[in-house]
Amino acid sequence: MTAGMQDRQVRAVATRRLLLDTTVACLAELGYAGTTGPAVAERAGLSRGAQLHHFGTRDQMVVAAVEHLAQQRLTHVQDSLELWIGDSLAPSAQPTRAAALAALELLAEALSGPLYGATLELWAAARTDEDLRRQLVPAEERVHAELREVCRVWITTDPVLIQLTLDLLLGRGVSGMLVPHPSKWQRDVLERWIDTVMAGGVAG
Repeated sequence: MTAGMQDRQVRAVATRRLLLDTTVACLAELGYAGTTGPAVAERAGLSRGAQLHHFGTRDQMVVAAVEHLAQQRLTHVQDSLELWIGDSLAPSAQPTRAAALAALELLAEALSGPLYGATLELWAAARTDEDLRRQLVPAEERVHAELREVCRVWITTDPVLIQLTLDLLLGRGVSGMLVPHPSKWQRDVLERWIDTVMAGGVAG
């Protein structure tokens, strides 16, 4: 590969990343309806042609951006837990209550807020938009597979409790969209859930 080709690849990767980050920002501020190709291109300081070169349709762009955001947040969760726990947790060991609670709190933070709300808008739109749904479902399946793996490593190995944990977090994110939950109430709910999981003998 020539130096010129490498430079073009680096620029292409940087441009794609800029478009994804800008799309995420637009989703948070404008919602799904306002996140159009021209709006993203203008905010990113790129031509419409450059935007279309990377994402031929708006749906391709917003689905890629939502998955990009989810991957960023999951990386943050993993990095934070590994930094906090360090090497104290052996690969075969079950997580302590403190580690499980920390993981649950980080996941709860990732699955809440304005950007989570924009993701919900995308889900709602996909209910009646077959093309959007066809693109969104595989991306969501990849994200949920990683969420389940975080739960398996840090919270519980029981597949039913993993799913219930994710249902709790996803429902919590939805219920807090219009009226944020008091911080103490949120903490109490997460602590009670970790105690429930551990009472079943599947963690700690």
